[in-house]
Amino acid sequence: MVLRVQSRERKICPPRAGEQEGGQGMTATARPAKHKSGGFALFQGLLPIDRARLPLDLIAGATLAALAIPEVMGYSKIAGTPVVTGLYTLLLPIFAFAVLGSSRHLVVGADSATAAILATGLLATGAVSGSPQYVELASLAALMCGVALIAARLLKLGFIANFLSRSVLIGFLTGVGIQVAMGQVAGMFGVDAGSGTTLEKFANTLRAIPTETNVPTLVVSISVLVVILGLGRVNKAIPGALIAVVGAIAASYFLDLAAQGVTTLGTVPGGLPSLSLPTEVMTTANVAALLPTVVSMFVVILAQSAATSRAYAMKYNDSFDENIDLVGLGTANFAAGLTGTFVVNGSPTKTEMVDSAGGRSQISQLTCGLLVIVVLLFLTGPLSYMPNAVLAAVVFLIGVRLIDYMGMSDVLRLRKGEFAVAAVTALTVVVVGIEQGIILAIALSIVEHVYHSYKPSDTLLALGPDGLPRPAPVESGSQLAPGLAVYRFGASLYYANTTRFTEEIVDLAENASPPLRWLVVAASAIGDIDYQGSQTLQAVKGELDRLGITLVLSDVEPRVRRELDAYGLTAAIGEDHVYESVSDVLAAYRQIPTPASPPTSST
Repeated sequence: MVLRVQSRERKICPPRAGEQEGGQGMTATARPAKHKSGGFALFQGLLPIDRARLPLDLIAGATLAALAIPEVMGYSKIAGTPVVTGLYTLLLPIFAFAVLGSSRHLVVGADSATAAILATGLLATGAVSGSPQYVELASLAALMCGVALIAARLLKLGFIANFLSRSVLIGFLTGVGIQVAMGQVAGMFGVDAGSGTTLEKFANTLRAIPTETNVPTLVVSISVLVVILGLGRVNKAIPGALIAVVGAIAASYFLDLAAQGVTTLGTVPGGLPSLSLPTEVMTTANVAALLPTVVSMFVVILAQSAATSRAYAMKYNDSFDENIDLVGLGTANFAAGLTGTFVVNGSPTKTEMVDSAGGRSQISQLTCGLLVIVVLLFLTGPLSYMPNAVLAAVVFLIGVRLIDYMGMSDVLRLRKGEFAVAAVTALTVVVVGIEQGIILAIALSIVEHVYHSYKPSDTLLALGPDGLPRPAPVESGSQLAPGLAVYRFGASLYYANTTRFTEEIVDLAENASPPLRWLVVAASAIGDIDYQGSQTLQAVKGELDRLGITLVLSDVEPRVRRELDAYGLTAAIGEDHVYESVSDVLAAYRQIPTPASPPTSST
């Protein structure tokens, strides 16, 4: 299988939608990535160790920690869980995937899209954001995702990731970005957003800003944005978010910002997380209530992680196995659930952080995990002084970067119909909700797929000026030779497109000039014929027989030939009317005697 990656300004194209967390992508050549099929082995992402690259892997891990720690704390805010739970996502989950996954590059941790979906689902259960029950429900959701991912591995469902349309995912994550950014404006200005939907809270925020803005809070927010964006312009390798966090903590401590109305995180638990099951909330009712949320997150994890692993494996011509990665992702979510944190996902942003710093194996990820342990053991005390406005500003930037302006404009320019689908998905996420948006995204992806196969690009073959066959529109009625029409159907023949298939062939047969003797179905694009398709082909043959036209097949794939045999169509059409190629058809047709012209009368 040849996988193609297009690059644009160092953006990852296959996982475009997932990569919108705010990271930069990569440039990759279009070459096949090597898949591992079947089997199971530990440490596929670690071994063999390249000793020459080991220092670079270690440095890349330190860089990942510096950049990702502020980011995952922001994701904990999106998820509605305590800030320390964001750090937990870079602990056991990252170790679990490093040991059990197949990708040498994919970084697993907290993710904006799944965090936002999780928060929407948990609030719908009535749990209070940040409460012990809420955190336990978040852990239960992670465990359920782990079960779903392992089940997907056992059933070899990794291919499902390919069924989410890229344009739909761009629209979905753009909507998530808008919703996330809107939700942080209140925290950046230090005002109360009130309650209600995203739009209602945003409206409340706008009404409160003129009279209730806390100026010191706003100054902190603006300072954080300036530091992150400014240092990013200087050099993207500079950990702007980390510098902003450290600076804000220092300012909060030395200037006593809390006395000026700037709210802070407060006590952040230190030490390593304990291992436990969320037994208090493990009930049938809670599992049922969380199931739609888990399904939504499962789909996003499949699409985003598989696309990212595939793109980086292609870049470096590494081996990878989507189904083995499901084991790593499932185990990582089990680890998240057991350590009191929320769902983790393969992150294009963090993966690019490691790649840009020179990391080429999971050693970088393990290094990051070890540094997170150091933070948890020794550095949680200073975190208590961090202004909440810092995380609001960080998360606001994450949301803004999720909005894929370039992707949406590309889709609008190239495929206006797909843009409408993407825009509807984004609007649904913002106005109705994230869960409803992902359900719509799945449905629209399926509809889009069915539409393309329902209305495929069908052509006729005609001789060009050089005497070689060239495609021509079906409406042209072109013939490859007088009385010979070659009709190339552009999709598998199944129930949804059989009417189109029949109408186009019958129209060709009835309106051909000169009248047809042979009508050839060039089947190179037909990969499958379902039962209704077989009945349609039989009916088309009967209609052509009635018109005195011979039905001929060419370029039939071996699998389709076996289906034709099983349906009895090969016998009905005739073995001698099934050819290997169009050139064979043309050669055979030219051997048929030309029918005698009717005698002309003399006067």
